[in-house]
Amino acid sequence: MPETPTRRECANAIRVLAMDAVEAAKSGHPGAPMGLADIAEVLWNDVMRFAPHDPGWIDRDRFVLSNGHASMLLYSVLHLTGYDLSIDELKNFRQLGSKTPGHPEFGHAPGVETTTGPLGQGFANAVGMALSEKLLAETFNRDGHEIIDHRTFVIAGDGCLMEGVSHEAASFAGTAGLGKLVCIYDDNNISIDGEVGPWFTENVAKRFDAYGWQVIEDVDGHDADAVRDAVAAADAETSRPTLICCRTQIGFGSPNKAGTAATHGAPLGDAEVAATREALQWPWAAFEVPEAVKTAWNQRARGERLASEWQRRFDAYARDYPELARELTRRMNGDLPEGWNAGLSALAKDAQRALAPLETRKALTKSLDAVVDHVPELIGGSADLSGSNGTKFSTARALHIAAPDDGVANYIHWGVREFGMTAITNGMCLHGGLRPFSGTFLVFMEYARNAVRLASLMRLPNILVYTHDSVALGEDGPTHQPVEQLTNLRTTPNMNVWRPCDLVETCVAVEQAIAQDGPTALILTRQKTQAQERSAGAFEAIARGGYVLVEEVDTLDVVVIATGSEVEVAVAAAHEASMQGIGVRVVSMPSTSAFDGQPQAYRDEVLPPSAKARVAVEAAHPDYWHRYVGLEGEVVGIETFGVSAPGGIALETMGITWEAVVAAINRVSS
Repeated sequence: MPETPTRRECANAIRVLAMDAVEAAKSGHPGAPMGLADIAEVLWNDVMRFAPHDPGWIDRDRFVLSNGHASMLLYSVLHLTGYDLSIDELKNFRQLGSKTPGHPEFGHAPGVETTTGPLGQGFANAVGMALSEKLLAETFNRDGHEIIDHRTFVIAGDGCLMEGVSHEAASFAGTAGLGKLVCIYDDNNISIDGEVGPWFTENVAKRFDAYGWQVIEDVDGHDADAVRDAVAAADAETSRPTLICCRTQIGFGSPNKAGTAATHGAPLGDAEVAATREALQWPWAAFEVPEAVKTAWNQRARGERLASEWQRRFDAYARDYPELARELTRRMNGDLPEGWNAGLSALAKDAQRALAPLETRKALTKSLDAVVDHVPELIGGSADLSGSNGTKFSTARALHIAAPDDGVANYIHWGVREFGMTAITNGMCLHGGLRPFSGTFLVFMEYARNAVRLASLMRLPNILVYTHDSVALGEDGPTHQPVEQLTNLRTTPNMNVWRPCDLVETCVAVEQAIAQDGPTALILTRQKTQAQERSAGAFEAIARGGYVLVEEVDTLDVVVIATGSEVEVAVAAAHEASMQGIGVRVVSMPSTSAFDGQPQAYRDEVLPPSAKARVAVEAAHPDYWHRYVGLEGEVVGIETFGVSAPGGIALETMGITWEAVVAAINRVSS
């Protein structure tokens, strides 16, 4: 090999590393990395600004591999460019404990910006990253100081663009004018089942043109100059996102399998790997890359130079705008301002004195008004339900609507795009610098379910507001009345769920959501709930997720556990049972996740192990609550779909009444 390898020889390093890793694992997807290798070589060697020695550099270009099954493309490039990802990690592809899992996972390997694999979501994450760049640039950049100035690149395949979330995200990106977003469409015409023609016939270019994107068509994905020219044209367009349609051959270089589904999701096999090596004129052994190719790929020195140049510019910015520099640093570090929660604490204390009935969705609005101005990185939104969700606070400045002198947007009307909204806000969390919260009805969480799951998998601090939380929403009927959704959320690992019963608990729930490192679902009512009287100790214990709201009189005979709007039902039932001589303790448990994280001694204090007679009440599916009431307890819940009727009648029809709770108390205490 000559001292300076050709671009194709550099790209071939990706191809052989990908097929070698898949072959060693006896599992994986070699075809897409082999087909995309020439594009990746241009992006990482010519176009993108990044720093392998400092993967978290604030102003790096972001790269997302939306078709995450092509993970060996990303791992190969990270290794070759000088990130801390050794050749041994590539050899351990898909093995337990490696930094190279089957699909890219955020937090495992440096340089992996997001977890991808569920197709289309990486594309939506990239939209969120580009949106964050735009908003942060508007917030912090000043004349002569372009401190936030980077692009977001995403590669998406046919499968990504078949998924509906790609429509939601692309439509929003065009409307938002995300000019620094570049999507490279890997148009290889192959999915697992074969050539996509029988099931994917739309004109992708015209589709994205209709979204308001710049579209660059018919780019040969194996021609480095053509790819570079297309990216340059994308860079020149500042007001629209760009789709570059690249024609590629899946499994490029494989003499007998290139261009077929046989390379998509299975190893090539020993014979075909050998034949591919010969076709690519790559005589080196498995996982061996010649020194000349390593040198051509290594970007550590360039990255150090780019990051150092940016640091000098940031230092000059800090001298001219010290407060802005400190604020940007704080936000990107994920720190909260000193005293940020003082307004929430004051509101909770005032509410505890006032004891005024209020819908908890409206309690959310009050809570937001008390905190948003103190945490300026908060940015709200709703999927076309701003008034219903209570997410639009009094100082909201809406994207697309605010006049230029109104300041940078801190509220987004997402339209009816629940899945896109959640996946995009995941991308905003990943980018850093902003803390999104977004709302819809609880039942429509189902539209966004997989993005909710990925937020939990990545432990992103995404705040998910879900209102109209039970059959009590009333006349809209069972299509809109959630039943099983709370169990779904509570059984999702890493998800923090809060279902407060009044304004006081809502203040605490919002405070906890903002302070959390992971995702939080806030579950809120449409209807008014009764404010609850509390002792000082109970008030302080709310943040622990579960606490004794009503103490038993004399002996403890039965513990009643309740959440949200059913707390007042439990309190009424406890009062009636006490009149019958039964000692009832009411435990309000707004957050089972927070309660389960408390020391065992505290949990036993609230729910004494000796107190076997227990009842839980919640206007949702009962199964989850058996972990708290045990085999000897009962759950007053809902196991069927709801009914179309006024909210109070719907609750009564479904058996969520204080009388039903009293009957359960009598049964477990007998």
